Amino acid sequence: MIIDSSPLCPSQSVSSLFTLRIILLLFLLTTILIPWLYDRILSNVYSFLAQSTLYRLSIFETLETVFCYGYIEASFITQFVRNPSLRIDIRRTSKGADSGSTLEHPKRPRMRRPSRRLSEVVLYVAPLLVLDFTLVKKYANVSVADIRRSGGYPSFHDSVGSNFLAPSFHKFSLTSPLQLWRALPTEPPSSRRLVLELITAVFIYDGLFFFAHLAFHRIRFLAYFHKPHHQHGEIHPQVTDQLSVVERLTLVLLANFSLNIIGGHVLTRTIFIPVFVYLLIEIHSGMDLHFGFEKILPQGWATGAKKHAQHHREGDGSFAPFFCWWDYGLSIWDDFRRNVHHVKRRQKRTLSSI
Repeated sequence: MIIDSSPLCPSQSVSSLFTLRIILLLFLLTTILIPWLYDRILSNVYSFLAQSTLYRLSIFETLETVFCYGYIEASFITQFVRNPSLRIDIRRTSKGADSGSTLEHPKRPRMRRPSRRLSEVVLYVAPLLVLDFTLVKKYANVSVADIRRSGGYPSFHDSVGSNFLAPSFHKFSLTSPLQLWRALPTEPPSSRRLVLELITAVFIYDGLFFFAHLAFHRIRFLAYFHKPHHQHGEIHPQVTDQLSVVERLTLVLLANFSLNIIGGHVLTRTIFIPVFVYLLIEIHSGMDLHFGFEKILPQGWATGAKKHAQHHREGDGSFAPFFCWWDYGLSIWDDFRRNVHHVKRRQKRTLSSI
């Protein structure tokens, strides 16, 4: 994982961003408009993966998520420690910060060592492994017969369908004690399908988590489960996974739903995981990165680390993780409600004075 670290002057930054935008735009246009360009590479990659024992394991996506998170978070932490000038949430007094910290010479906040975070890994992995080992995996473009056989059922067993909204338990037996394998599609997706599914899933997740996040803040009994995420001083990459079990499961299940509801190909899911993890850690990075997600997209489209750090300081606004549109709508709605409330209060005062 390469994260920008070298200081750039304003003109260099603008030029580099423009170049990066052009490259990404050309890549997206070719994947969507000329998908045959990528047929061979996608076919070779998917053929290699589909024949891999590791890739066919039911727990592959859980393992991939843990690996991606560990690697990407470590990359951001290295950047955070080595480049204090990029930090955006330095505080005079910060819970857990090193003593002697000042705004001129900031000390880094105390971060947990990997050896002391094993409980986090267990808390994250345990419920997901339970689901992996007990539920039949259902992916798009996989025959119902293959899905049934992967779950330990005869291919003609009609109690197991392909609809992910109707979860099916594995048929536990001595010969098949757990859901160990997943049935995969025989063909890879086109680049057009892969890219469009990836973009759509990110958009759907952004909207779903906006409403879940808003509920965590504005519904009192749910706020209890969200509270651990805001118990820190200066925001830093490790805050990403500072979650209660309830919130962590919510995050994972919403991501899974976003992929399932559009019938995402299993290769789309494989690529979605590192993209999703990267974006989540970036908004919690506590750094103003030269090539941050919000700078690559047109101005005002994306949330970014600065707005999310402000959300962690103030506990309000920027509820959507990636894009700004839901929060713009919420701001308009809140203003409308306040105006209606003020009008009603004035009317009451007018009536009481008559």
